[in-house]
Amino acid sequence: MRSRRFLWLLAVLALVAALAVACGDDDDDGDATDADAGDGAPAFATVSEGNLTVCTDAPYQPFEFEGEDGEFTGFDMELLRAIGNNLGLELAVNVQPFDGIWLQPEAGTCDIVASAMTITEERQAAALFSDPYFDANQSLLVRADEEQELDSLDALAGKTIGVQSGTTGEDYANENTPEGATVKAFEGGDALFPALASSDIDAILQDFPVNLDRANQDENFAVTDEFETGEQYGFATSEDNSALMDAVNAELANLRDDGTYDSIFETWFPTS
Repeated sequence: MRSRRFLWLLAVLALVAALAVACGDDDDDGDATDADAGDGAPAFATVSEGNLTVCTDAPYQPFEFEGEDGEFTGFDMELLRAIGNNLGLELAVNVQPFDGIWLQPEAGTCDIVASAMTITEERQAAALFSDPYFDANQSLLVRADEEQELDSLDALAGKTIGVQSGTTGEDYANENTPEGATVKAFEGGDALFPALASSDIDAILQDFPVNLDRANQDENFAVTDEFETGEQYGFATSEDNSALMDAVNAELANLRDDGTYDSIFETWFPTS
């Protein structure tokens, strides 16, 4: 009799333990969805399974442009490609106009924006930004044969300054326009260079790395001034996608720690 009671007690305890394990498994599954999907899968959903879809305004060398092989490359693209690889995701590119591009993840067009985009209060009010990944200033690009004459913003009095609409370059030009100068906005950054070459505009005011890259590639252009605006670029996603941005920030830190960031930077901005 005592032996049967003991066996019955063991059976009850085993049943209780099994139920506890089952409940624990359910809880673990719930946590995996919110914080750690397990099995190497990301904890966030993407607009296209297996891909990290990025909205960008291309071409905007040396940050984003389509290479000769048809694959998008540039500093932004390679940095985000490395981040995606570490998250088990392949980079997919969706080209969009720059003006308002930070709103595209909220609209479901892409997961994240990488477009040499300065972090500003206005943009942060409508999107979630990553940690800064690049420092930049504004600058002037002119035709090389006018390099001595148009060596400052003040020298552009009565001239036409080309900018890309929706950018901090446009903001800076409007806030610091010399007397008699006209600010002419273009939707795409790639339209600025032919406009300058054809004398439709007299100078381009935009990000220093972009103007410098063009001057280095084309001897018909020259950078004549740089403005210390102290801007910082960031990636952007929708305000409710903190899981994605947490993962991006963690991988961005890892790339800095293991030297990958420096290697990519040196590729596009060589110091020697």
